[in-house]
Amino acid sequence: MGLHYLNHLFSPKSIAVFGASDRESSLGHIIFRNLLAGGFKGKLYPVNPNHVIVQNHQAYKSIAEIEDSVDLAVITAPAYAVEDIVRQCGEAGVRSAIVLSAGFGENVAGEAGRILQEQLMACARQYGVRILGPNCLGLMLPAKGLNATFSHEIASPGHMALVSQSGALCTAAIDWAQSEGLGFSAVISLGDTFDIGFGSVLDYLALDPNTRSILLYIEGIRDARRFLSGLRVAARIKPVVVVKAGRFQQGLRAAILHTGAKVGSDVVFHAALRRAGVVRAYTIKQMLNAAEILSRRRYQLKGHNLAIVTNGGGPGVMASDRAAELDVPLGELDESDIEQLDPYLSLHWSKANPLDLQGDATTEHYRVALDYCLQSDKFSGVLVMLAPQAMTDPSEVARLVIDAAQQSKKPVIACWLGGKQVAGAHKLFRDHNLPHFDTPESCIQAFALLTSYQRNQQLLLQVPKPLTQHRKPDLDGARLIVKEALKNHRNWLNNVECRAVLRAFHLPLAPAIAASNPNEAVVAAETLGFPLAMKINAQDIQHKSDVGGVRLNINNVETVRRNFEEMINTVRQHRPEADIQGVTLEPMYRRAQGRELMIGIQRDPVFGPAIRFGAGGTMVDVIQDQFVSLPPLNKFIARQMINRTRVYTMLQEFQGMPAVDFDALEDALLRVSELACEMPEIHTLDINPLMVDDQGALVIDARIQVQPPTEQAKPYAHMAVHPYPGNLETRMQLSDGTDLLIRPVRPEDANIEQDFISRMSPETIYFRFMQSLHELTPDMLIRFTQIDYDQEMALAAIAYQGDDEIEVGVARYLTNPDGVSCEFAIVIADDWHHKGIGYKLMTELIQVARQRGLLEMEGEILTENRGMLSMMQKLGFTVRIKDDDFNLRRATLQLN
Repeated sequence: MGLHYLNHLFSPKSIAVFGASDRESSLGHIIFRNLLAGGFKGKLYPVNPNHVIVQNHQAYKSIAEIEDSVDLAVITAPAYAVEDIVRQCGEAGVRSAIVLSAGFGENVAGEAGRILQEQLMACARQYGVRILGPNCLGLMLPAKGLNATFSHEIASPGHMALVSQSGALCTAAIDWAQSEGLGFSAVISLGDTFDIGFGSVLDYLALDPNTRSILLYIEGIRDARRFLSGLRVAARIKPVVVVKAGRFQQGLRAAILHTGAKVGSDVVFHAALRRAGVVRAYTIKQMLNAAEILSRRRYQLKGHNLAIVTNGGGPGVMASDRAAELDVPLGELDESDIEQLDPYLSLHWSKANPLDLQGDATTEHYRVALDYCLQSDKFSGVLVMLAPQAMTDPSEVARLVIDAAQQSKKPVIACWLGGKQVAGAHKLFRDHNLPHFDTPESCIQAFALLTSYQRNQQLLLQVPKPLTQHRKPDLDGARLIVKEALKNHRNWLNNVECRAVLRAFHLPLAPAIAASNPNEAVVAAETLGFPLAMKINAQDIQHKSDVGGVRLNINNVETVRRNFEEMINTVRQHRPEADIQGVTLEPMYRRAQGRELMIGIQRDPVFGPAIRFGAGGTMVDVIQDQFVSLPPLNKFIARQMINRTRVYTMLQEFQGMPAVDFDALEDALLRVSELACEMPEIHTLDINPLMVDDQGALVIDARIQVQPPTEQAKPYAHMAVHPYPGNLETRMQLSDGTDLLIRPVRPEDANIEQDFISRMSPETIYFRFMQSLHELTPDMLIRFTQIDYDQEMALAAIAYQGDDEIEVGVARYLTNPDGVSCEFAIVIADDWHHKGIGYKLMTELIQVARQRGLLEMEGEILTENRGMLSMMQKLGFTVRIKDDDFNLRRATLQLN
């Protein structure tokens, strides 16, 4: 199960360059020259209709003249000629092409560009040719000597992979990395991503043994689900660092013009990166530094508190300021710490963090301070800074820091300020792979990236279900309300409908009664009791206060009638065209210790629904205190959203008020998450204010905008992150009475998966993996348990020994690049054979694949695995000998 179609792109044995010319300035000539100069070991074929000599190689007039097979085509011809070249390649059996040519796409070349794009991609699909580009720099694989780009120099070999939508940024990054002594495993310029995009390339790089970290430069995304799928797969195995351009309106317009890809809110994009377990950088230098520090060691941070050890007060202050800006907390020293350190440090050391050892600090002073900070539970990492002083030997202290860092699990970052006097120390740091930077600010940025990476990796492990386990929502009722509004060509629900939808999802609301005339309003008031709030009920008025549509603290019957008539008249003056149904009345919120919050859903054009949380009230747009996350949420993600806002301070014990009921607040966020998951019709939801105190939470006002749902073959297709498919959990009872749970695999299954493999016989392992295997490698374990429920499915059969789960079988499929077929694999523990578990797992797996619109399931089975072949035939698979290997059988099932 893998990405075989990318092998021709990343491991070609032969390359044909189309447009190769005898003109040294031509793009094709440069590409061919670079391939020769880079030392590519495979075969090279220049193709040019004029039959010219290119770098002492006779050009072929067409690919049909080449007798050997060609793995990869590099096309530099004008845009109008590319389609015909791809057709020739397809007829000759070429399966991958890099198209450097520009002039495709409506954003770049108008209507003519759109037509060229459609014709090119139709031809590529017809012949099964995968396209990298167009409008790209090309592909560089330094370790293989492959430089299929028009960059003048090939990057140094290394273990970072750079994937970019900008060719210019690739060349700049290569140049900067050369000066820093850094190298790349791959440099991939995606260009306009008409076919091969971030998702496919990330899937490949995640399993590439030469790549230890991945760098992405992104301007826009064409397929958010596929992008996030690849990103999450890669980030589970190795660090991924992203630079996203177009953060502001001016840059955003430029990004759209450059790639033509969709660009949404930068805040939502940032939320998607967090959920994918990656970190974000904002400059090329930051990106490369982050990749270096993250790929050196997998640090396990316990907390985020940093200790700073320095021999200068100024650098310590600069580091402290930057730490405050980036929300990096500095651990505090107490009296006990000071008493233990005092006898060993200079008389006037700072006795606080930063630990300023003063200008006369010796190597011994550094040793004491550093050892203490590394052993203390108060600090998660240490920044050691040194400015050249007469009493301090930079290289000697550097060796001390290197030795201490090698013996500690905590990250140690060095900052030796200066030039000539600290050059030797910098060389020591480089030789021993110790993270070091030139300025205090860069060091703090690096530590902030480490903490951000750890926090986001925790988010990556979260696989919430779309619905909570208690009090299921009334989905039918909510959908009926929305359906009726859309049927009447309304996009905004009125006040009564909003409350009904929220109540269907068990969000806490005060009782309310609608009234269409003054008499009904009086009856409602007497029923509810005083004091009351009165609000206009009109589906086409979203901001009630702006048109005089809210009256508060109504205390008696007389004022009810008067307020009703005044409100209707005032609103009609402001909005004469509005369809006013009357008013709603509800009890006033009277609890004095309530805090005003807001929860909302916004539909992003790229990533779908996103959930917002923060300070509420009438000044919400001015305060701008919001944290955004992608659904689905669970308690862990909900609590993190709450903790990351500025208003969080007010939600704790604050100015004599007790802390709010955080369980009630989390529950409200989870209910909104359910609404976002189950109601693709919801375009906008604003709950503002949501009042929260120590007694609970209460929705005071809300508005909902809806839109017709798009046709969706898969459940939750409107979401960027697929929820844990809890609906696939089933029970099975064996003939001996043993009960099994069939459920999708989860990240926390790593231990039972490893135990499952360790219990298998060599024959069972060989039948499953077609090779010997003693245990799963860490990367394999991650890949098997942290799955993408959109592109793949793994169903495990679970037995129980007391409270312990025991995995006894697993069946999985992975969707092929064509998007309509999948490859399956299945294995059952030896002592659980012949009990019907395999048949049950495959039956359930086939059903899931059918429900998700897949048309074909296929898999390879060893010829001697007769039991598996028999089961496949019983399930309806067609089994045939594999064309190129008599020892394998190919089993295929048509799912439609």
